[in-house]
Amino acid sequence: MKAIILAAGEGKRMKSDRHKVVQSILGKPMITYVIEAAREAYCDDITVVVGYQAELVKSAVSGIEGVSFALQEQRLGTGHAVLSAASALREDGLVFVLSGDVPLIEASTLKALVDVHLLENNIATMISTNVNDPTGYGRIVRDAEGRFTKIVEQKDATAKELDICEVNPAVYLFTAETLLPVLKRLKNDNTQGEYYLTDTLALLLQDGHKVGVLNQPNPEQFCGVNDKYQLSVVVDIMKARINKRLMLSGVTIIDPAQAYISPDVLIGQDTVIYPGAIIEPGTVIGSGCEIGPNTRIVNTVIGDNVAVMNSVCIDSEIGSDTKVGPFAYLRPHSKIGSHCKIGDFVEVKNATIGDGSKASHLTYVGDSDVGQNVNFGCGTVTVNYDGSRKYRTVIKDNAFIGCNTNLIAPVTVEENAYTAAGSTITEDVPRDTLGIARARQINKTGWQRKTNA
Repeated sequence: MKAIILAAGEGKRMKSDRHKVVQSILGKPMITYVIEAAREAYCDDITVVVGYQAELVKSAVSGIEGVSFALQEQRLGTGHAVLSAASALREDGLVFVLSGDVPLIEASTLKALVDVHLLENNIATMISTNVNDPTGYGRIVRDAEGRFTKIVEQKDATAKELDICEVNPAVYLFTAETLLPVLKRLKNDNTQGEYYLTDTLALLLQDGHKVGVLNQPNPEQFCGVNDKYQLSVVVDIMKARINKRLMLSGVTIIDPAQAYISPDVLIGQDTVIYPGAIIEPGTVIGSGCEIGPNTRIVNTVIGDNVAVMNSVCIDSEIGSDTKVGPFAYLRPHSKIGSHCKIGDFVEVKNATIGDGSKASHLTYVGDSDVGQNVNFGCGTVTVNYDGSRKYRTVIKDNAFIGCNTNLIAPVTVEENAYTAAGSTITEDVPRDTLGIARARQINKTGWQRKTNA
């Protein structure tokens, strides 16, 4: 099983500086959904035909195994695009031809197409569907007995053919070794002056081969994306699919219309997702958590019974029974232990915070190694940057950091040590010691009158 995915067109209607197949749908490039559907439908060899912004498209799918690329230097139609991937057609087997801008296609539909193709012993089998408004689609033309005869593109259709509502959503399965010779026979004598892949079906019929059509009653999965409005429509459909799957698995989503969750996110049962949550690829959330409202989580692993409210968490880890937010910011490489509190207006970056530690408000913990049961007073700052290099702060178990403490890295606060409020700590604080680093208060009587004189 192979697949050829067409992604060479310029997509001018998208009105974007980025190719339409790399536009994001819930945190993932559009084309990756098509690749994943093909992979689930038995394909382990996938060729993406690229042209416009080829390097950008390659970059978007570079991390997916089993994907190769074919370059269509001139965009001369869908038939010419498939011919650009001729190397995928030189071996026996079956090959899907799919479009990179139809991300809602379901693997179950592709599997059903394989079943019909093999059962009917077809050389080619295609999907059709019925729509109320067929504008823009190629029409499925049948003879008086209802047998498929050809596909006619809208610009080449007669008035009678334009009334046909059975359309071609451009999902095909071919017997590979038969397709290559017929591609070379295509002609471009049409309104567009292009080589249409659809014409191969009529040629195969002329040669006496069997061509089948599998009609699918759900046209929603064949929605193409040509502009930003259509992109929004597809996002809503994909969002509803994902949220339904999660809710059926035991996740509570208070308002599914306002939960934006990537398809590869894993969430445990009895977790509650509040409105405005954005949960992006690579995220794993345990059971019994509360996420949101207005929280963004990216590539973060969260334990059980965690509350994350009105906060941003990126490339981080959060242990069980921890509370984050509101208005906290976990920047990349933050590892928060269990039974911790990262409170309002607390920022953590490239730091490890041990179990039971608390930074309740207005604190910055950057480039730090923090032990267990450490308490950060309000206004604490780990001063990690001297203008040219960054240094680490080490705070060991059971330390107490007083309010408005500046810890000038590199510096270590040992076990059970304290820092006095308002201190600027530049030297290590030994175990069981109170570090005080502030000037003695001096009151100057009459200072204001002398200054204003």
